[in-house]
This record gives sequence, C-alpha cells and structure tokens, in this order.
Amino acid sequence: MLKPINKNKIRLRKHARVRKKITGTPERPRLNVYRSLKHIYAQIIDDTQGHTLVSASTLDPAFKGKVAYGGNKEAARLVGKLIAEKALEKGIKKVVFDRGGYIYHGRVKELAEAAREAGLEF
Repeated sequence: MLKPINKNKIRLRKHARVRKKITGTPERPRLNVYRSLKHIYAQIIDDTQGHTLVSASTLDPAFKGKVAYGGNKEAARLVGKLIAEKALEKGIKKVVFDRGGYIYHGRVKELAEAAREAGLEF
C-alpha cells in the first residue's frame, strides 16, 4: 500500500535546500513568506543576528476590517504592501526573497509583486 503524500514535508525539504544558499544580511535582509489556509505571514529577517526586523500578516491590527478573509490573493497583496511600507520606514530598501518552499504562484506571487510595487527591491 502506498503512503499518502505529505505536501508540507516536501515543502519543508525544498525550503531547507533553498535556505542553504539564501541568507539575510544587515545590508540585504531576507523577506520570508509563510502561508496557511486562513492567513499569510511575511517577515524581514537579518540572519547574521537572528532578528526579525519587520513583520506583517493578515492578523495585524492595521489589517483588521480591510478584508473579510485572510487566505486569498487580495489579502496577500495587502500584506505585501504593508510589509514594504514598514520596511521603508525602517530604512530597508533591498531584500532577498525567500518564498519558503512554496511555488511562486498565487498568494506568494501577489505578496511579492505588491511589495515590489510599494518600493522594495528584490
């Protein structure tokens, strides 16, 4: 009998493989994306110190009331815009994009494009 495919296990393996090559520095921190079924989260991380510099998600107080459901493209676009605005306030303009093992498609793509449009470079 075949074992069922665990897609999250596959994603975590891809993410670990990518993380060997991608690291965030103080000059160019890492923009990490995590998505669940109901929400999407983004963090800008300096890996040399292990600190999260900026974070945004569909659970942020600034996000409440703008979208009814946090697990769609519209919500991802707003989170991308919000993370870019917070990063620019802190003086972060260039980042390395870490898609977290997800395919660059759908919500992940919407978040990335919104962050680019709002002024982040990657």
